[in-house]
Amino acid sequence: MTTRKTDLASNRRAVLKALGVAPMLSVFTGCQDGNQVGDGDDSGQPAATPAPAPAPTTAPTTARTFVHPGLLHTEADFARMREKVAAQAQPWLDGWTALQSSGRSQLGGVPRPLATVVRGGDGSNFAQLYIDIARSYQLALRWKVSGDTRYADRAVVFLNAWSSTLTSITGNADRYLAAGIYGWQFANAAEIMRTYPGWAASDFKRFQQMMLEVFYPLSSRFLREHNDAVITNYWANWDQCAMACVLAVGVLCDREDLYDEATHYYRHGQGNGAGLQAVYHVHPGYLGQAQESGRDQGHATLGVGLAGAFMEMAWNQGDDFYSYDNRRYLSGVEYVAKSNLKDASGAFYSLPYLRYANKQGVSTGVSAAGQGSMRPVFESVLHHYEGRLGVAAAYTRQMALQMRPESDGGNGDQLGFGSLTFARDAVLGGSPSGLTARRRASQVELSWWGTPDAVSYNVKRATRAGGPYTVVANGIGDLLTWTDAAPAGSLWYVVTAVNATGESGASNEVAVSMVPQLSLHLKFDEGAGLTVADATGRWPASQVTKAAGWTAGRGPGAAWALDGVNDHVTLPAEIVKDLSDFTIAAWVYLDAATRWARIFDIGSGPRRAMFLTACNAAGVAQFTIDTEHGYVAEGITGNAALPTGTWTHVAVTLSGSVGTLYVNGLPVGSNPDMHFAPYRLGVGMDGWIGRSQYTTDPFLKGKIDDFRLYQGALDAAAMSALAAA
Repeated sequence: MTTRKTDLASNRRAVLKALGVAPMLSVFTGCQDGNQVGDGDDSGQPAATPAPAPAPTTAPTTARTFVHPGLLHTEADFARMREKVAAQAQPWLDGWTALQSSGRSQLGGVPRPLATVVRGGDGSNFAQLYIDIARSYQLALRWKVSGDTRYADRAVVFLNAWSSTLTSITGNADRYLAAGIYGWQFANAAEIMRTYPGWAASDFKRFQQMMLEVFYPLSSRFLREHNDAVITNYWANWDQCAMACVLAVGVLCDREDLYDEATHYYRHGQGNGAGLQAVYHVHPGYLGQAQESGRDQGHATLGVGLAGAFMEMAWNQGDDFYSYDNRRYLSGVEYVAKSNLKDASGAFYSLPYLRYANKQGVSTGVSAAGQGSMRPVFESVLHHYEGRLGVAAAYTRQMALQMRPESDGGNGDQLGFGSLTFARDAVLGGSPSGLTARRRASQVELSWWGTPDAVSYNVKRATRAGGPYTVVANGIGDLLTWTDAAPAGSLWYVVTAVNATGESGASNEVAVSMVPQLSLHLKFDEGAGLTVADATGRWPASQVTKAAGWTAGRGPGAAWALDGVNDHVTLPAEIVKDLSDFTIAAWVYLDAATRWARIFDIGSGPRRAMFLTACNAAGVAQFTIDTEHGYVAEGITGNAALPTGTWTHVAVTLSGSVGTLYVNGLPVGSNPDMHFAPYRLGVGMDGWIGRSQYTTDPFLKGKIDDFRLYQGALDAAAMSALAAA
């Protein structure tokens, strides 16, 4: 960092003189092992600016070849814009007119660069930065669509002015927002201009260095440390802007390591902006409750825009996060859009809401604060799902239509002008997709993704794969969900769409059995080696930590012994991804009833997990399923710890909303009000026997045998028989 500042001091005056600008300078009870409900206390958001870890300035060898330009827009996108504008097609023509009318896209603007940008606290001056970023981006767009190089030359003036001046971003915690939001936007302006021959290679390199040294370190640090605060102290948009910045800088600077840092966090990050947390809960009909929906609608729509930028930038580099976890992002956008739209009576729509809690408090419904928020971020979502894929985004479409043509919004939170840059004609005539079927007690709940031109939908059912099918429901409009109230046996379902020309082809087929089906069975009879086969043949082998861990089992076969230090069994990935009603059962021999030692634990770290412990802090057995760092945990507690020195059969079941804990075939605890089934944990779950998702929890000391997982809940009689076998 010191070298860069010295270099800038020596060349700043000459560069700025050449540019014709003048720089403006500025000054539950907590557990002993650390596994507790909630993620702890927080002393607040410090205003001081700790020195961020410096980013290496020499790019490592990379196997990825990045597409350029390849952030929000590619050359193919610019060709589409030019073609549509030339044809005077709508909404592109209106979008182009809006861009031309914007005060920030004119040639007469003069850069106002700062050495230090401050956001939050005394001396805030960040508006100068976001206004000049908007100018750079809008000038770049005007050049790419019109071919007029005057706009390219002026965009270069802005980019060079800032890269020759800016050395730091500071302020209170909001400095991370400045780095994240303005970082991904500035990278986009430069990514467009990198193709302009009139931007000198040395100037482009200096701009890249600024992005690596000023913007990236703050965003990267936030994702790693969250400003040294409790991780749920920060709402989703903080993570989302940081991810967008890191990814954008990675592409701009051809840094695969930075790009991978951002995409890895989206899949695996523990903060509220990672993929599973940003859309906290998906309701029937694929309405995805956004993490900030109970906070206010301005921030909820901000999150939609930030995540959308991340999605599109990754898509243009060949990575499809739009489809992640059955289009979880789209479910969140539809929920946020519907939250801000009014029904035929003129009232805001009423939406389902699951109680949410984090470090900031508890929310029990969609917030009315800022309701009706019209943020120009919905065109980008619409263009992907309806324009590229032919997947209906009904409420997103309503929002986009109301806002056409998009502007930039004026507040620096988004780049805007999506009616020009993103709009596409919808793909019509397709079939429904993404059909899922969830067994809940005696019912089956179906949800699916529709098509843009559908008028209604038909649900069809069969008693064998491939049909013949019988229509069991028709005329379904909104929501795209239907519940089969009295199914029996094994059933197969498909959905079709009805449009003005007739009925579409069938969706994907899904199957449900109303009789519990054994899905995973680890007998532990190998007696040697490092793997445990699944007797059902559905899953790859589980892994054990050492070959010397085999011991005599409960019956004639073997079992696996765990030493309580680091022994555990690694289960196959994703074994609960589609699991609704379930049974998990095992024989356990405890050498010690250590508090919080796990019989099993399946999840993605403390943020989302389900586990069974033989002894909790109160000294009794407990099953828990949790989707927010302990703040919304649901569970079942027994009446005692599991005994030591003997084989014990233990099991947990979920049937609809009723969870039951069994010991030796007898119920010892129940909870009639459980909202979370295993599939609610989302994709990417790791599973272990004998090991916890919390690194401070002890390992299990004892033996494990005959581990079973069923799709469907065994009833009391079946559980008694299983324990007696």
